[in-house]
Amino acid sequence: MSVPPAAPSSTSLGPSPEPEDREPASAPLAALAADLGVQVAYTDASNRAVTVATGPLVAVLGALGVDAGSPESVAAARDDAARATWARVLAPVVAARAGVPTPVLVRVPDTGVAPTVWVELADGTRTSVSEDPRVVDTGQLDGQRLAAWQLVLPDSLPTGWHHLHVAAGGGRPAARADLVVGPARLGLPPALAGRRVWGVMAQLYQVRSAGSWGVGDLADLADLARWSAGLGADFVLVNPLHAAAPVVPQEPSPYLPASREFLHPLYLRVEHVAEYADLAPAARAEAEAARAALAAQVAAGALVDRDAAWATKSAVLERVAALPRSAERQGAYDAFLAEQGRPLVTYATWCALAERHGADFHAWPEDVGSPDAPGVGAAAAALADRVAFHAWLQWCCAEQLAGAQAAATAAGMAIGVLADLAVGVHPGGADAWAQQGTLAAAASLGSPPDPFNLAGQDWSARPWDPRALAEAGYAPFRRMLATVLRGTGGVRVDHILGLFRLWWVPAGHPAADGAYVASDHEALTTILALAAQEAGAVVVGEDLGTVGPDVRGYLTERGVAGTSVLWFERDTDGAPVPAPDWRALCLATVTTHDLPPTAAYVVGGHLAVRAQLGMLGSSLEQETAAWAGDLAVWRDRLVADGLADPAAVADGAPGAVDAMVTALHRFVASTPARLVGVALVDLVGDRVAQNMPGTYTEYPNWRVPLTGPDGAVVWLEDLPGLVRASRLAEAVRAAMAGPRTGPSEVR
Repeated sequence: MSVPPAAPSSTSLGPSPEPEDREPASAPLAALAADLGVQVAYTDASNRAVTVATGPLVAVLGALGVDAGSPESVAAARDDAARATWARVLAPVVAARAGVPTPVLVRVPDTGVAPTVWVELADGTRTSVSEDPRVVDTGQLDGQRLAAWQLVLPDSLPTGWHHLHVAAGGGRPAARADLVVGPARLGLPPALAGRRVWGVMAQLYQVRSAGSWGVGDLADLADLARWSAGLGADFVLVNPLHAAAPVVPQEPSPYLPASREFLHPLYLRVEHVAEYADLAPAARAEAEAARAALAAQVAAGALVDRDAAWATKSAVLERVAALPRSAERQGAYDAFLAEQGRPLVTYATWCALAERHGADFHAWPEDVGSPDAPGVGAAAAALADRVAFHAWLQWCCAEQLAGAQAAATAAGMAIGVLADLAVGVHPGGADAWAQQGTLAAAASLGSPPDPFNLAGQDWSARPWDPRALAEAGYAPFRRMLATVLRGTGGVRVDHILGLFRLWWVPAGHPAADGAYVASDHEALTTILALAAQEAGAVVVGEDLGTVGPDVRGYLTERGVAGTSVLWFERDTDGAPVPAPDWRALCLATVTTHDLPPTAAYVVGGHLAVRAQLGMLGSSLEQETAAWAGDLAVWRDRLVADGLADPAAVADGAPGAVDAMVTALHRFVASTPARLVGVALVDLVGDRVAQNMPGTYTEYPNWRVPLTGPDGAVVWLEDLPGLVRASRLAEAVRAAMAGPRTGPSEVR
């Protein structure tokens, strides 16, 4: 999965629980945790059963706002949970699948008569619900006896957002809940019917051209898509384009954004904003000189410098924003503002406040500590020009991303731009400020200990509180999906296990002292599937790591493509899974941005880097022997499958590295996978890892330039002339077109 840098934060500091808190949870505490979706046990990466101790369990419940520090508070919390359940006539959001009868619970006074329930469809028409009513439970609330009726929603409901109504009676008011009906199975869009396609995977910021401003941008994305389409690719998967704080230093990790609801203006091509042409000649000359200085840094092989790029771009964009717009352009901008509404104003206000007070809202004055704080109105009025500037930047981003997608499809791509959705947000960022009612303030996301990270991982990112998110009608989730699917052909959902459960690290505790907190995966998946269906988009879930077969089976049933990485596809004996036995509904790749480029792995270059960083799990000699043995297994497999010439891939043979890289991609392309991804770093022969999970400042994560095997910078303009790239693309195309046998799509 994609792991944001383990930045130091309050969530990774503080004392561990006392020894007595290491005892197993009492039965009442375990029952309370189960009531609230906190898992008291899990299976770790080594397939061992692990029980969460009392201390971590109490801390995680505390992060959910529940006091469980004593037997008395546990009993009171259980009573509160039961009261909250029986106080609700309906769940805040009811999820259903089109064509599938869906049971729904309705809690009303126990009169012996089934409640009257109906659906108000999105078009205003009404459908009654009366199928198979029966009482499945009873309870008490304030002396009144209640009954939980189970009714079945009809399978004829159309997809979309509707309303479910109940005439409760017995002194209870009528109730209404949002009803989301999604496709029973999403699958791939009609344009991909019967087709297997491949695409290029790239970190956009390192894909730089002569026109870039030090960082690869949306104009470069359009050109990358055109080049990729010329090689036969049908999509370009890029890193998350989510917004970061508009200040320096810029957060380098695209997986720790300030907001997932908005885009990062760092990726704007300044000259492609229409009003740039109206700048005075002297201002344009000054801007071009600044851009040229950034290009000189790229040519010198410097690390990606987001700070310099943003400082330079934002200064020019401020001038452009101040220029008058044509009536047509102003009309388009006004329509964008109306469509985005209050969330855009809130985000732009945060940006303006961040420029004044810093990127972490926790350090701001108390009177602007939340969107409804008493000083925000006056501050926003005083900063009105800055608020308007940041709202305008989002309009420019939306235009240019849509332009990149249009360029991709015009070049013949069936999918186009495949966006990436990060799993969480920065704890001090725009979303954390705006969503204090739905994001957990006293916990961060991470992962439990595993053989590679014995202490576990704390990713710093804030999780949604599942109950609060449901109470909000999943509005933040829906807005986030709308952004990521606007102007793209699909989305890769990082750590899609998060739709089911997430590892919470409570504030003041180490990463190991956490627990999994479950979400309503049926509701989240249904909302995701509906949004994708309405957008005609592809959805790929990154389901790597400790993901049970039940999760993968569920996602396959819902038609969400998974992710299969060559190095991780092993049978129970640790041997590579034969190509025909790979699943079909997935994105299959050799490597990912969290792993070394394939050439680096083939030559063992990653071992020296990990040794230098002190990240080896054993001695360098042992790790080298293990790597050599694994590479030999793969070499034998490739030769046996007829995908490599034994002489060409033999140790020391001229061109052996390229031959192995090509053969490994032939293997992935020969699987039944409907989607195949080829990393841009492999197309150009790069040997430098983009990210080293588990490091922060020790390695220049997310700042490494795109280079060739000789270490020289590779420009976007260099790509058409790279024989290595065209040969690898041809090998992938040929392998995908060749005969194969394998499982069906639903595997």
